[in-house]
Amino acid sequence: MQSQLKLAKQRIVTCPQCSGPSVFSPENTYRPFCSERCKLIDLGQWATESYTIAEPIKPGDLDMLD
Repeated sequence: MQSQLKLAKQRIVTCPQCSGPSVFSPENTYRPFCSERCKLIDLGQWATESYTIAEPIKPGDLDMLD
């Protein structure tokens, strides 16, 4: 019963790579991805510059992070 409650309370999100379900919790070391495979595919896309920042960062853009 305890394990069923724990599963019910886990937050399920969509994996950004494959769009499958992914458990968003500390037990999932690949979060927000569902697996190591999806995490490595995403890393590879950044490394090959398949992903880009839409526009150059302006000096004032980072002020909101403080």
